[in-house]
Amino acid sequence: MPGSILKITAYLFIAALALVSIEAFAHGVDDKTRAFLLQNEGVQFVPFLYIGAKHMITGYDHLLFLVGVIFFLYRSKDILLYVTMFTIGHSTTLLFGVLSDIQVNAYLIDAIIGFSVIYKGFDNLGGFRRCFNWQPSTRWAVLIFGLFHGFGLATKLQDFQLPEEGLITNLIAFNIGVELGQFAALAIILIVINAWRKHTSFQRFSTTTNAALMSAGVMLMGFQLTGFFVN
Repeated sequence: MPGSILKITAYLFIAALALVSIEAFAHGVDDKTRAFLLQNEGVQFVPFLYIGAKHMITGYDHLLFLVGVIFFLYRSKDILLYVTMFTIGHSTTLLFGVLSDIQVNAYLIDAIIGFSVIYKGFDNLGGFRRCFNWQPSTRWAVLIFGLFHGFGLATKLQDFQLPEEGLITNLIAFNIGVELGQFAALAIILIVINAWRKHTSFQRFSTTTNAALMSAGVMLMGFQLTGFFVN
């Protein structure tokens, strides 16, 4: 049975990586969303709400980081604290980045987001204590990486040079959508992880899972750096 579980996990992980690679190269904006953003005029609260939620739910880099963040969190108040830190981070730079028109290379930002996944997997494996005999603040790390994730979201919108009319309202709608998408994805992740924790396989495969998380981060980072140097 454990072998079967491991094989299923491996297959699911490989499938996830395939989706991750597609998302990485596509830069997270499908054709319908691209067409809407290019033609957008004025306040479009509901469409931007939907786009924000859709982007977070399909944003594998963001979700992989969140998986790492909550993987070993057992208390609800800890989960709420860390998710709040992440939310404050990405909401701040999303709004500030677009409204202040801060231009950041999308490939480099997404590479840093990939690195955040590597960092969290390494942290969960106790890598800092084992290798450096030092443990950085997890709270500050989540907040700081949240800032980079927010810039990653901002670059998706900056590509389309959104009109000034209704921009603030549309951005607020997009950000609310991101939070709704994050809440929905987080709820599913927590249900899966909490169910898994009831089985002995959780402790046996926790190391393998976080190593796989690091591997996914390496792939994400590699794809984005390749895109940066090629383009």
